[in-house]
Amino acid sequence: MINLHFHPSPNPMKVLLMLEETGLEYRLSPVDTFKGEQHDAAFTAINPNAKVPALEDEGKVIFDSNAILLHLADKTGQFAPPAGEERADVLSWLFFVATGVSPFSGQAVHFLHMCPEDLPYAKNRYLKEVERHYCVMNKRLGETEWLAGADYSIADIAAWGWLNAAGFILGETGLSAWPNLERMHAAISARPAAARANAAKEGLTFKSDFDDEAARALFPQNFAK
Repeated sequence: MINLHFHPSPNPMKVLLMLEETGLEYRLSPVDTFKGEQHDAAFTAINPNAKVPALEDEGKVIFDSNAILLHLADKTGQFAPPAGEERADVLSWLFFVATGVSPFSGQAVHFLHMCPEDLPYAKNRYLKEVERHYCVMNKRLGETEWLAGADYSIADIAAWGWLNAAGFILGETGLSAWPNLERMHAAISARPAAARANAAKEGLTFKSDFDDEAARALFPQNFAK
């Protein structure tokens, strides 16, 4: 059985959605990153980068959420063509999310909500990059049903994980300035697999307070002597 090392943050959530979409049998192994469990030796033996998600599949460990999505797509033959122009489109948009939407969103969350200092330049830099990436996706989705074209794919699944955080980044307006992107996010969220993924997440308990313990767990380099 597949074992997903999991915390209910954007990158693990997109893998959980993929598992529900494919119908693969899996179990969740909680890793409470606010408590620092990602630094435990048992977990770093699985992912030396000390981050979730990580996935164990028949003795093979895959880490990085986008690598996991590709692995599961190839394993099942679902949500990514095996070759050709359509696969190239899927890969282009998957890595647009992986190298742009994901890191800029993460940094926006950090400087808006977690940084111990008020740094207007950093806040503006990352917030504006999130908005720019949203504009690129919104334009694309005015031309096609899904990011990679006519078919729902791992590119959309990857985006969904981070689009869930839009309200946390942008406030109550969320995705309203990008109607095509909002339409796509709503369509994915309405899928039965998304409902099952959210239900699975709700069945687990994690630390939610961002306090000194959580800051030290998430950003230990900031406290290194």
